[in-house]
Amino acid sequence: MHSIFLLKFVLTKRFLKFIDMFTKFEHIFAELASRGAKKRMIVAWGVDGHTIAAASKAIDLGLIEATLVGDTALINDVCEKTGIDVTKFTVEHNPVELKAIAQAVTMVREGYGDFLMKGLCSTDKYLRAILNKETGILPPKAVLSHVAVLENPNYHKLIFLSDMAVIPAPDIKQKKAELNYLVNAAHSMGIETPKVAIIAATEQMLEGMPACVEAAVLAKKVDRGEIKGCVADGPLALDVAIDMESVQIKGLKSPVAGDADCLLFPNIESANVFYKANSKLAVGVKQAGMAVGAKVPCVLSSRGDSIDTKLNSIAIAAMACK
Repeated sequence: MHSIFLLKFVLTKRFLKFIDMFTKFEHIFAELASRGAKKRMIVAWGVDGHTIAAASKAIDLGLIEATLVGDTALINDVCEKTGIDVTKFTVEHNPVELKAIAQAVTMVREGYGDFLMKGLCSTDKYLRAILNKETGILPPKAVLSHVAVLENPNYHKLIFLSDMAVIPAPDIKQKKAELNYLVNAAHSMGIETPKVAIIAATEQMLEGMPACVEAAVLAKKVDRGEIKGCVADGPLALDVAIDMESVQIKGLKSPVAGDADCLLFPNIESANVFYKANSKLAVGVKQAGMAVGAKVPCVLSSRGDSIDTKLNSIAIAAMACK
């Protein structure tokens, strides 16, 4: 099975010579593997099987280098049980979870790594370390947010969305930051001018719905050049954002509708429901997620996520590194 994957991976690398953007995660893997210097990943409390397996797979594919910060005994035990060669990693022994997380963040802050990854620790502990005013890696006045990437076989390209994990009810300034993060993430994956759909319950401009009003304001900011590097429209309902047939039926004229690269949701509930509905109801969906806004990309996936989801998340974070 592994040899079949590697053959497919090699063929994908050859195919990429003829395309100029990435529409699948395997395209991103091939791009990273073709680069000379590998990005250095630091894993905070990287002691669990899924995290270690994903990091191992990323190393085997030539995507990254990895340092695991955590209890050496736990790491060795996982590697022994799963047949992973522990020597492919740099291991920094720290047997105390909170101290290991802080050490991983410090290593990134001091330049020993290019991006961060969450291991078995909770999201709350991970984000607290990133946000710590004295020892963290969030620049002053910066907004921490989250970008997820979906590969859905029912859509013709990757979908970028925000924010399903960090900001519960973003205000207009935070939404502007989220929009910029979406655009930057799309740029890093080879999309020169991403199309951003600013999502609301309807594409009509209803003054009684704050999501519609704020979507219209953000779209105007893009039109006036306050937000650069993209085309945006809003408010747009989800159907017209990603389904051309709906656009044609409704007679909507938009540079984004039916072909969106990025979806900016009005709040965490709507983004989270969209992400999880895709993962549970659509067959063959692949996913990834990272926290953005810090000095480096920070892989942020659930402790229960699959090895492949963690691998995809490693790949998009490596691509997003400066």
